[in-house]
Amino acid sequence: MASVSFAPLAHRSFALALTSSLISSTGTWMQTVALGIYLTESTHDAIWLGLVTMAAWLPAIIGAPIGGVMGDRVNRQHWIQSMNVVMALTACTLAVAKFTHHLSPPLCCYVVAVEGLCSSASWAAWQSLMPDLVERDEVLAAVSLGSAQFNLGRIIGPLCASVLLAVGSIGLCFACNAASFVVVVVMFAFVTSPARERLKTKVRPFVETFAAARVAWSLRGCRNPILGVAAVALIVSPFISLVSAMSILTLHAGKVGTAWLVTAQGVGAVIAAITLPGVAKRTSRILVLRSSLATMIAALALYALSPTLLTAAFALGVLGGSYVGTLTGLNTSVQLHAPMGERSRILALYTLSLSIFYPLGALVQSAFARTYGVRAVTLVAAGALLCTVGTVSVAHPRFWREIGASPTPGAQMLAD
Repeated sequence: MASVSFAPLAHRSFALALTSSLISSTGTWMQTVALGIYLTESTHDAIWLGLVTMAAWLPAIIGAPIGGVMGDRVNRQHWIQSMNVVMALTACTLAVAKFTHHLSPPLCCYVVAVEGLCSSASWAAWQSLMPDLVERDEVLAAVSLGSAQFNLGRIIGPLCASVLLAVGSIGLCFACNAASFVVVVVMFAFVTSPARERLKTKVRPFVETFAAARVAWSLRGCRNPILGVAAVALIVSPFISLVSAMSILTLHAGKVGTAWLVTAQGVGAVIAAITLPGVAKRTSRILVLRSSLATMIAALALYALSPTLLTAAFALGVLGGSYVGTLTGLNTSVQLHAPMGERSRILALYTLSLSIFYPLGALVQSAFARTYGVRAVTLVAAGALLCTVGTVSVAHPRFWREIGASPTPGAQMLAD
């Protein structure tokens, strides 16, 4: 199983891109933890966690379509580099504001919004570049390794952040994130991909995005995962933004507890990302996806009811693994079914689905958490996901088979 999971690393350009992304993810999670702690301690109001999540994700409404259109037109490596330059500047802004005592919750939201715009514009290009750096039967493993590096950053980042926060240096967390974006700019200069045909017509972002949307809607292997990730983002993903509230306000575990909970989620996610491609190869992608969904429901409920930090950390470890298994399964289906000419734009729609419904869910759940508490809100979310999955399975049983189907007759797909 391990050889299947790590096979994409044999390709030099993929290994370089993945390594740079890991460094960037580490910096991003350092900043995420530092921001969550700063907002929770300075406001004692969970609503700011929802607001900063919206600020980070909603700009994708503009960024994802632009990134998808540009990813189908220009050199994807150069586009990724340019977006990372801007993100380095935004992280520097947060660091300078903190060091000069000008940081405030509204400023955090404004700066994070700019970073979110660039991140969403870059993400579609990175996702559509990935299949060009590996063999076709290695796409699921490549997507899983992409999830693994992001979640390994979730482990390393909070640990590094906890060291810096121990000496009261939130600003250093922001500065390290800025440096991580510079690393991406440098390393992507050495990433190469096969030549491809690019669109040369007049740039019309919304027209081209709508055209890709029609193609995606006609392909159930693209449409179903995009709808699926919307449901997961709305119902489940908000637990990520509420981790610091659970630790500080509910479990009374403070900064250290926040770092440990985020790290526990990352550990589970990395383990799942490394092992699940091998499991899918031996069984099927759809079996792994459905098992991940079922596990995610149980783990979310356990997390909601956890009486201690240790129990919550265990639950988050399982939840992190099942969450990655779910999103990887959905993402892989889009990767495999999206036509080459529209791949960046269709993946941008996948990003858009996640980017709209996650902050919406985070804002709603954080608002309810102010009145009913994080435990109650999270438990209701677990019940809502159970009802959603059950309804889809009964009313439209082909939904899952369409996600797991091969994109072309007779094509040999992973685990199919």
